[in-house]
Amino acid sequence: MRPLQHVVAVFLCVFIGSADAAWRDPVRAPKGMVASTDRVASEIGVEVLKRGGNAVDAAVAVAFALAVTYPIAGNLGGGGFMMLRRADGTVTAIDYRETAPAAATRDMFIGPDGELIKGEGSSLIGYRASGVPGTVAGMAMALKQHGSGRLTWSQLIEPARKLAADGFLVTQRTERLFQDEQKIFAPYPESRRIFLRDGKLYREGELLPQPELAGTLARLQKNGPREFYEGATARLIADDMKQHGGLMTADDLRNYTPKERAPLRGNYRGHEIISMPPPSSGGAVLIQMLNILEGFDVRKLGPLSSEYYHLLIETMRRAYADRAEYMGDADFASVPINGMIEKAYAERQRSTIDLGRASSSSEIRAGKPAGHESPETTHFSIVDAAGNAVSNTYTLNGAFGSGVVAKGTGVLLNNEMDDFTAKAGAPNLFGAIQSERNAIAPQKRPLSSMTPTFVLRPDGSLFFAIGTPGGTTITNTVLQVISNVIDHGMNLQEAIDAPRVHHQWLPDEVVSEPFGLSQDTRRALEARGHKISTVVREMSDAQGVMIEEKTGVRLGASDSRRDGAAVGY
Repeated sequence: MRPLQHVVAVFLCVFIGSADAAWRDPVRAPKGMVASTDRVASEIGVEVLKRGGNAVDAAVAVAFALAVTYPIAGNLGGGGFMMLRRADGTVTAIDYRETAPAAATRDMFIGPDGELIKGEGSSLIGYRASGVPGTVAGMAMALKQHGSGRLTWSQLIEPARKLAADGFLVTQRTERLFQDEQKIFAPYPESRRIFLRDGKLYREGELLPQPELAGTLARLQKNGPREFYEGATARLIADDMKQHGGLMTADDLRNYTPKERAPLRGNYRGHEIISMPPPSSGGAVLIQMLNILEGFDVRKLGPLSSEYYHLLIETMRRAYADRAEYMGDADFASVPINGMIEKAYAERQRSTIDLGRASSSSEIRAGKPAGHESPETTHFSIVDAAGNAVSNTYTLNGAFGSGVVAKGTGVLLNNEMDDFTAKAGAPNLFGAIQSERNAIAPQKRPLSSMTPTFVLRPDGSLFFAIGTPGGTTITNTVLQVISNVIDHGMNLQEAIDAPRVHHQWLPDEVVSEPFGLSQDTRRALEARGHKISTVVREMSDAQGVMIEEKTGVRLGASDSRRDGAAVGY
């Protein structure tokens, strides 16, 4: 029998498209590492580390840079979650998720006919689709409480401001994304003026300047983070909203505050798993799935076997049924987190899995635990020379968010209102069914799948930081990367590049990537009763940094599915 790593590498040659990509090792660096979806942003983060900044300083610079170079998801007008681990082992979570405006109502997206509104005025498109942005406030909180103090807010924004003023180089992938998604932003004159030139798309190799965004960044440098919430920028956003029937007001912006929360903790085969609490469903669902998997001898099955995929799918199906029933903003509704992540609860769920037959989602209902994001989000992971680490995921929700750029700001606004339950039983952008716990309410945070995560070694030291974009596929991607490393002995780059599957309870189908399953594996899964569909584009875009146990070397891994990069020094 050929060695496991050889089998995986041969498969990846087919899956990714080249032997070079398949055999790509993690990037090695002795001191610091940044992995993100954009090489320029990663390089900016590493420059911050070289100048004496810590992982949080670098995270702030990377977040602002991605708002320029990756406008499809990087943002000032969205929100997200940051997990921070200090070198001394203390961990905290910063929740800078968007909130519903004060004027939001439970049924605001239901029309006179009782059906969900489509197009302008819906939860997906236009001025009413946006929640109050949290990114600027979240970065400010992280820097104030956990930054090194060696670099100022203004210094960390400067690389992004310069990129916005001078223009960033459009890549082949960026050109394709603009082509695919222009229908979202093209209806809005301000967005069209920025992202099109004389009515035409920017092409690979051209510079795309964003002068209004550069102006907003300059005001943030001069006036500090409250500029976005109380200054000229806030007034521009509020005025544009009022003029076009949006709900967000100057008071909504003024009253926005990020929150520092205690992370969720689990354990998988002796490794502590630390992830995001509500309003993200990611941490609870991830730990629940790992608890279920832990009862199976996954190692003997092999990472590409139909038996392994069957267990993954059935585990996902059960955890996502619970997600649909129980998850929401815990500040507004009772969420049985402790019960969901109990080992005993996972044992009961595990006992319902038939190793030879697929369950039907119609027969799987949420369990009874004690106490009853378009694929276009983006993630980056950072580890500095001292061992401080950041795992950050942030988003506009769908690609280009609501499509709206607030006039005079260059700021693309999110369409995060679609992550609420707009109508009971109706799927959102990602096909997810959600409960009344996630109903729209003023100042409430919508449920999220973002899963920034730390994995520790049995001795308590940092093993790796991981996260990904991908809507409801996010948590399942993080699950598979963790299992690939711990169960199958892959290095972090192999674990990220390996093919993935996804199941979210409803719709009742397994989603695979193009060439992600061999014909034999697909037939074996279908023989068990699984319904399989294939996505047109890549599933997720994981970014991770690992610390090598014996040497302390930083190992960076950026998903081969897109054109990101891990950069170290």
